[in-house]
Amino acid sequence: MPFIANTDLERRQMLEEIGLRAEDLFGEIPKQLFCKDLKLPEGLSEQEVRNRLAGIADKNYINLTLFLGGGFYDHFIPSAVHTLAGRAEFYTAYTPYQPEVSQGTLQAIYEYQSMMCRLTGMEVSNASMYDGGTALYEAMMMALRITGRNKVIIDDSVNPIYRVMIHSYTRNLRIELIETSNVSGLANREAIDKALDDKTAAVMVQNPNFFGCIDDFTDLAKKAHDKGALLIASCYPISLGILKTPGAMGADIATGEGQSLGLTMSFGGPYLGFITTRKQYVRAMPGRIVGKSADARGRRGFVLTLQAREQHIRRDKATSNICSNEALCAMTALIYLSLLGKDGLRETAQLCADKASYAYERLTAIPGVKPHFPAKWFFNEMVLDVQMDAAEVVGKLIEKGYAAGFPLSRYYKGMGNSLLIAVTEKRTKQQIGMLAEELEAIL
Repeated sequence: MPFIANTDLERRQMLEEIGLRAEDLFGEIPKQLFCKDLKLPEGLSEQEVRNRLAGIADKNYINLTLFLGGGFYDHFIPSAVHTLAGRAEFYTAYTPYQPEVSQGTLQAIYEYQSMMCRLTGMEVSNASMYDGGTALYEAMMMALRITGRNKVIIDDSVNPIYRVMIHSYTRNLRIELIETSNVSGLANREAIDKALDDKTAAVMVQNPNFFGCIDDFTDLAKKAHDKGALLIASCYPISLGILKTPGAMGADIATGEGQSLGLTMSFGGPYLGFITTRKQYVRAMPGRIVGKSADARGRRGFVLTLQAREQHIRRDKATSNICSNEALCAMTALIYLSLLGKDGLRETAQLCADKASYAYERLTAIPGVKPHFPAKWFFNEMVLDVQMDAAEVVGKLIEKGYAAGFPLSRYYKGMGNSLLIAVTEKRTKQQIGMLAEELEAIL
C-alpha cells in the first residue's frame, strides 16, 4: 500500500528523500507574486462564524419582487419536484456506466430525452448539456461537422450572453461568424438572406428571442435548406406550451436553457442545457444518449448507447469533451414536466403570456414609458423605453423592493433608456400594479 503524507512533517520528509525543498516546487513563479504576509485574523468558533455570515447575508436584497428575465426566470416550482429529485438514490448517483445496477437513473434520462423531443418537436435528444449557451455552441459545431463548412450566421436577437460564449469558444477556430443586426426586434431576414451562401453551415436564431419577441422561422429554414445549410433554433421551453415548436418550423437542431423547468435561479446555477435534433444527425450529436433495449430473456432495459466522447472513441473522432452531464438537473426537469403534464404546461405558458400582456398595458399607460419595438407579439418579456437612464431606474426600484428588469445598454448600443422586463406566472396583478406605481413615481 503506498505511503500517503498527511502532515507537514511527513511531506517535508518525502521531499527530502528526493532532494527537494517545498519552495523548489514553486520556482517558476516570479518572487514578486508571492504574498509574504497575509495578516490573517485569528480563527472564529462555529457560532461566531455563523453570526458573521448571517450579518453579511442580511445586507443582500433577498425579498425583491422579480421582473428579471433575459434567459433565466422566476417560475413556481411545486414542492414535490425537489423532494423527489433530492432522494439519495438520485442525488448521489454517478454516471451510469454499469447498466445492470443503474436502471433507475438510465430510465429517468431516457424519459427526459423523450420529453424534450416531444417539447421541441424533434426526433432525438441527448442526455443533457451544461447550459443554454454551451448547448447552442455545440449545435453550431454539429452543423460544421454535418455540412463540412465553416461559415455561421447568427442574429443579434439571440441572447447576447450566448453570443459572448460562442465568440469565446470560436476565437481560435477557423470559423467565419457573421452577426446580423435585428430589425424592429426580429431576426434580420434581408441581412441573413444576403449572407447565406453555399459556404454557410448554419443560421442561428432564437424564439422567443432575447427581447421576448415571437417569430416564425419557417421561411428561414427553407432558405437555409435551399443552400444546404441547417437552421438552429434556441428556444424557451415554457413558451413551447403554446408556441409553434422548432420542429414544426423546420429547424434541424433545437437548443435552450432548461432552468425554467423546475430549477431554482440559485445565483447562476447549476443549470441545464438541452439539445435535440433530427434522427439523421444523431451521430453528430455531442455527449451521450440513453437507449431502450432488451436482455437475453426479452426484458426491457436501458443502456448508454451513442457515446461519441474522447474517453470512449479515438480522440480525433470525438464530437465533444463533455464528460459530466447534468443528469440530476435533467431529472429535476423531467419531474417538473411530469407533474405539470401537457395541460399544466400549457396553462403555465398562457398565464405568463396573459400577465405579461397586462403588465405591458399597465406600464405603457405611464407617461414617459413606451414600447421600444412596434410589434406587440411577445411571450412573457418586453422591451420598454423610459425617459431616463434605464440602469438608474433599476437601481431606484431595487431600493423600493423590485428587481424591475435588465438594462439593455450593456449589450446593445443606443438602448441606454431601454429596459427588458419579464413577467412569469408568479407575478400577481397587485405586484404588477405596485411596480407601475413605483415606476411612475420615479419618472
